[in-house]
Amino acid sequence: MSALNLVIISGLSGSGKTHALKFFEDEGYFCVDNLPVALLPTFVELCNQQGGEIKNVALGIDIRERVFFSDFVSILDRVKALGHSVELVFLEAKEEVLVRRFSESRRPHPLLPHLPVLEGVRFERERMTELRGQADRIIDTSDLTVHELKDLLARQFKREEGPHRLTISLVTFGFKFGVPYDIDLLFDVRFLRNPFFVSELKPLTGEDPRVRTYVLSDPDAIAFLGLVEGMLKFLIPLFERERRSYLTIALGCTGGRHRSVALALRLRDSLANMGHEVTLVHRDLHKA
Repeated sequence: MSALNLVIISGLSGSGKTHALKFFEDEGYFCVDNLPVALLPTFVELCNQQGGEIKNVALGIDIRERVFFSDFVSILDRVKALGHSVELVFLEAKEEVLVRRFSESRRPHPLLPHLPVLEGVRFERERMTELRGQADRIIDTSDLTVHELKDLLARQFKREEGPHRLTISLVTFGFKFGVPYDIDLLFDVRFLRNPFFVSELKPLTGEDPRVRTYVLSDPDAIAFLGLVEGMLKFLIPLFERERRSYLTIALGCTGGRHRSVALALRLRDSLANMGHEVTLVHRDLHKA
């Protein structure tokens, strides 16, 4: 039986538990939200049956109305006795902050949905006092943004695999076929001279060396690439600092066959030289 590294996330409604669980998911933890406490030993056993494939687990557990506190403590003790590492993280925030967050989201408090939010906040805090006392880490999120919370968790749960790196994806497309929806940065390169209007280049694509030479011999293309590369050198470390997992960059020309493809190939090489792993997809390369 292999030992699990188990992080349990609980705390007050509105304190950021969902964002915390999302952080662990992005870090490669196997995550389950709202697992009934009584199923925790069974869940741990099932993880062990995976042959060591699951080592790091984060669970979002809410015990306000589902189990007596003594039952929760005894279940945790059973799991620890099996040799697993268990850490309870309790998230909280000031009353006025929680009330404001509920007001901004226009959600009622889950414990007292028909009463003012403040009453629900106070009622829940009272009921969670014992659990808070058992927590290994208490995090007050009152003054933290979502990104700051993730950064704090990254520092407290730093793993040894090395620095956090982005997964970078490049996508080329043709505007006449529509703009991709799942992108972070978009560059329109239709301002560059178009190989489509050169008879010997028209049937080719940006993957052909002749088209690439034509596109990259344009001084505007070289200037554009220099500016984009400089911007990415600045942005990528900031995205990594914010614990972002993915960055998708799209380059679009009219048909998605010539200019965007040639530039994306050059940009992929530049990013690779910076030490980044990059995937490249030409969405519209073979469309008419």
